[in-house]
Amino acid sequence: MSGETPFLTELQLAVVRVLWEQGQATVSDITEALRPSRGLAPTTVATVLSRLEKRGIVGHRTVARQFVYSARVSEPDATRSMVAELTDRLFDGDVGALVSHLISAKEFSRADLTRMKRIIAQHEDRKEAK
Repeated sequence: MSGETPFLTELQLAVVRVLWEQGQATVSDITEALRPSRGLAPTTVATVLSRLEKRGIVGHRTVARQFVYSARVSEPDATRSMVAELTDRLFDGDVGALVSHLISAKEFSRADLTRMKRIIAQHEDRKEAK
């Protein structure tokens, strides 16, 4: 995907999530999947897909005169890029400030805190191993 940060709007993310979940889908498949939460017209979904395709985030193949779309960017890659973009835009690239904000903005369970400590320890171990 040519190095572009795939920052996605809420609607774009909803569409791409359908592709991540289903692997591939047509406009009507995506429209139907999003109907309960969004109630979008197929033309809206097609427009979103067209814009995502121009950015290289999704691609399509033609089957029986119908476009079948699939994601060209993985969910972990998109998440990583979006978090990096958010960190750059809101915290001037300061990851510590982002983490501090997240920790102070929400109550965490003991299990959440234990998990975070484990992740930090694993990260420290990887850094020491280098």
